[in-house]
Amino acid sequence: MSGPSKRQMKSAARLYAVQALFQMEARGQTVEAVRREFEDHRFGAEMDGGALVEGDVDLFRALTDRAVNFQARIDQMTDRALVAKWPIARIDPTLRALFRAAGAEMVESDTPPRVVITEFVDVAKAFFPEGKEPKFVNAVLDHMAREAKPEAF
Repeated sequence: MSGPSKRQMKSAARLYAVQALFQMEARGQTVEAVRREFEDHRFGAEMDGGALVEGDVDLFRALTDRAVNFQARIDQMTDRALVAKWPIARIDPTLRALFRAAGAEMVESDTPPRVVITEFVDVAKAFFPEGKEPKFVNAVLDHMAREAKPEAF
């Protein structure tokens, strides 16, 4: 049986980055502490009778580092994409973490913006399988991508 594909590992890294950013905010932990926990205990771990996918460590580290280092810029982009009455501080913390991870990939990587949007809409579907959040995420990320990389549109 072969292991996860490179694409699956990148997708898992994005999901783990959202979880890590959420945990950093909820628990007040540093990026180093959360990253160590995820890499040591979550990547490929057994959980509920199944194995978690091994994440792409380099992408996971890049997303968490960039989300922290460029948080003000990413949050400002997110605020501009949200309705005026809903600044980023008022949205669900999971969505806030998702926008920060996606923004981190948009502002400092060569990944095409449409790929980033698709991947993070899939992450939203994992967290909110029955809700309207994935459509909301798609709209916000589209706005952010057009600001971060207008040449791609």
